[in-house]
Amino acid sequence: MCDTTNAILWSPAQQWVRKQIPATTLLCRVGSGQATYHRFDPRLKQHQITYGRRMIMAKHQPDAVAGWLSGREIRQRGYFDGEVTTLNLLAHTCCHEFAHLLQHVSGQRYRGSVHNRYFYRILDELHGSGGADAARRHLAEQAESADMPVPDEPIQPPDTRQLMAKWSVGDAVAFGAGKRQLQGRIIRTNRKTCTVEGTGPCSGLRYRVPVVLLRVLTD
Repeated sequence: MCDTTNAILWSPAQQWVRKQIPATTLLCRVGSGQATYHRFDPRLKQHQITYGRRMIMAKHQPDAVAGWLSGREIRQRGYFDGEVTTLNLLAHTCCHEFAHLLQHVSGQRYRGSVHNRYFYRILDELHGSGGADAARRHLAEQAESADMPVPDEPIQPPDTRQLMAKWSVGDAVAFGAGKRQLQGRIIRTNRKTCTVEGTGPCSGLRYRVPVVLLRVLTD
């Protein structure tokens, strides 16, 4: 994914980026956790994109992919013909994070407004221009040459009715991961979401959580 981002996305864009901020560089790295993100260090004039190992693992597991924003974007915006596969998820993740880089360079990333219309205009252009397809092909080729082919079979969305049947008011649940894990008790169930009242460090807060993101709270 790092090589794909550099070779397919950064290479054709770097001249334009450096016109906005001279001497800008990009560092792609793999993190040990789930967190996947873009950030910019103004002191070094360096963009950094981190791809989390646990994110990559989760996108190989059909039961885990439903909660990812990348999967919802593929389905709802028709990227890759709306087909969710592990290969499409990983290629789209490269495009998603690179779109944040271009959004930042364009001055359209604001506190509290990250996934805004400017971001999705950029992401749509990456897909519409063929950049996303090129990233997908490159990622598949690199994986094949490393003898680590990425699954490309369609992943069906989960049946939310079956998932909802697992939960009842009063159940202790957790959602999120790592330092961002949140916890609480279900106080209301809806068609696709549950209203969760925070407990422990989350006391005093309420969350409306898609059922696909919930798991049993363990000690």
